[in-house]
Amino acid sequence: MAVPRRIPVRFEDVFPAGAFVLGVEPANDYEKVKANAPDPQERDPNTGERIWAVRVLDPDPAARQAELKVKVPGEVQPVLPEVMPGTPFRPVLFDGLTITPWVDTNGKYPKQGYAMRALRLRQVGAVRRTGAAA
Repeated sequence: MAVPRRIPVRFEDVFPAGAFVLGVEPANDYEKVKANAPDPQERDPNTGERIWAVRVLDPDPAARQAELKVKVPGEVQPVLPEVMPGTPFRPVLFDGLTITPWVDTNGKYPKQGYAMRALRLRQVGAVRRTGAAA
C-alpha cells in the first residue's frame, strides 16, 4: 500500500463551518534562520517557490483549535480575500488542501498533530473563469 506523505483532503471536511484569514507571513526555514541566511524563507522542495504561512480562524465550535496555519506556495505573497461587508472577517477557500501527520516524541508524552498545505487560497464567492460564482 502506498500512502502519500501529504494526504489530500476536501476543504469542506477540514473546515465544515468555513474559514477566515487572519493574516499571511513568510514561512521561515528554521535551519536557514539558525545559519543566519540572508533569505530564510522556506522554499517548496519540488518547485522552489516561496512558502507562505496563512493564519486561519476556524469558527467551528467542535474544532480542536481555533487558530491554525496553512502553508501556501507562491513567488509573491498571496492576496488576502476582501473583508465580508459589515464584519472584520475575510472568508477563504483553500484549493488542493493536504494534511501531513506528525508526531513529536521530544516531550514527556508524544504529541500528534497535522501540518496543512494548499496549492492556493481564494475568496469565497470569487468568480471562476467560466463566469459562474464559486
